[in-house]
Amino acid sequence: MKIETTRFGTVEVDENKILNFVRGILGFPNDLRYALLPHKEDSPFFWLQSVDSPDLAFVVVNPAVIVSDYSFELPEDAQEELQIKDEGQAEALVIVSFRKSDNGKPSEMSANLLGPIVINVDKRLAKQVVLDPKKYPVRYEFGGVKN
Repeated sequence: MKIETTRFGTVEVDENKILNFVRGILGFPNDLRYALLPHKEDSPFFWLQSVDSPDLAFVVVNPAVIVSDYSFELPEDAQEELQIKDEGQAEALVIVSFRKSDNGKPSEMSANLLGPIVINVDKRLAKQVVLDPKKYPVRYEFGGVKN
């Protein structure tokens, strides 16, 4: 299937690989279908591109790339919504934000460890889950960006 994007133009994606969100990402309740696109070769980052809104995309990464011991217990209601029967079906991604320096280029990165996106990799179902704020922050700074 072909999707239109403002960042990448027209992109061909396998319709069977579309992620179907059971609820929209916080702040974007109407966008429920996303494609996971590679950022660059050999990069741990991906683009979570909305299938239905060409200008909506998030940079995401596996949280273990940032915090090696990142773990959480998936709430029972989320397990049910995502139809997750065992741990091997679940994968998590976190949304990455970039802060710009005075010259307008990205200078610092932070990840939302509080609200990971959990994916049932078998059924292609996804949901953003909000965890306990005592354990993880919404803005975890993890590195600079080379300009």
